[in-house]
Amino acid sequence: MRTITKASIGIVTAGLLALGLGACSMGSSSSSSTTSSSVSATPTPVASIPKLSGVDTEVTVDKGFLDALTSLGLTPGTVGTATLTSGVLAFPITGGNVKYFDPNEAYRPYVQGTIEHQGSGLSLTAGSTVVELTNFTIDPGTSKLYGDVSVNGTVAAPQAFLFDLDGSTLKPLQTGSNDTAILEGTTVHVSADAAALLNKTFGTTAVKEGLLVGVAKITVNTK
Repeated sequence: MRTITKASIGIVTAGLLALGLGACSMGSSSSSSTTSSSVSATPTPVASIPKLSGVDTEVTVDKGFLDALTSLGLTPGTVGTATLTSGVLAFPITGGNVKYFDPNEAYRPYVQGTIEHQGSGLSLTAGSTVVELTNFTIDPGTSKLYGDVSVNGTVAAPQAFLFDLDGSTLKPLQTGSNDTAILEGTTVHVSADAAALLNKTFGTTAVKEGLLVGVAKITVNTK
């Protein structure tokens, strides 16, 4: 593994996340097939961040998504440590890890790991029905976000595939105060699985796959 200096480790950390979230989504089957057919063993990563810590993932909610919720009579809310302020949802990053492999080699996906948001989430309420989407986990290798789904307090689907992440509009890396790096511009879209589950739960067909939820801003500690 290459030596990473103290001065550059923050940029490397943010760069790994940017590459992962900026990638186009790829199916798990194609990823495993490419990996197994091209190499016989896992290569040494160029860089490895064994433990991620803070700060948060924010999503500036799209007006179209809010309008869709209103048309369905759904009221959005937060769960646990999540916050909703002036149309911005924020979910604290609680852990995870990232490995970055040389993209010029055959090994895929070349960004692997998880970005965890335990103890927070989003709620959708209609009358006496409350759906909670919590404990989000981002898989940077596939640009997908997973989470636990519960209906009226009963778990309906653990770590279900909830949202697609599209990094084609990701802005250049920014550095923030207090040794942080900021990645902004990835768009968040409702997955086919989430659309089907919400439609079934609320008795509608109005939730569509690909519906834009909003634009993400990820702030991470670099030390």
